Amino acid sequence: MSAKVLVAYATKMGATAEIAEAIGAELRAHGHQVDVCEVRQVQSIDSYDAVVLGSAVYLRRWRREAVGFLRKYAEALRQRQVWLFHSGPVGPKRDDLQPMPPNVNRLAHRIGATPAMTFAGRLVPEHSKGLIARRMARTELSGDARDWKLIAAWAEDLSAAISSLEANSRHRPGAQEAPQ
Repeated sequence: MSAKVLVAYATKMGATAEIAEAIGAELRAHGHQVDVCEVRQVQSIDSYDAVVLGSAVYLRRWRREAVGFLRKYAEALRQRQVWLFHSGPVGPKRDDLQPMPPNVNRLAHRIGATPAMTFAGRLVPEHSKGLIARRMARTELSGDARDWKLIAAWAEDLSAAISSLEANSRHRPGAQEAPQ
């Protein structure tokens, strides 16, 4: 039996969306039903067994719409397994785990989500939006630092955890199998 998983994301320059798509593809490859969409497109999470939420990080802050998603669906997210990721670091610290912003940390704790996984980002002139990003994209920080093998491995770990949760819920005393 496969789980139905929502992979939602908030992005500014598209790099986080591409990471979300890669996570979704890996989960699908392991037999899960997956919807990947931008957080503003999500109308409900009622039909999902698990949620993966990602946000681009700028100046140690999550995108406003990702934080809004956590707030809006906090009650429903408490009833599901939730994994978080953020992307964006470039330069010498691109491979360092970044702490969750305090507001996101509080919300994650409230819903019982795992700490966010950090993925390095992409900063290239053709995708840069805003004066600061365009200037930074012309420095030594420029480039695509995303580690696709790390992203795939993390998604594979998620798949195993989701499958384990599904198996445990089917084998709990009193749990009913879904009709076939």
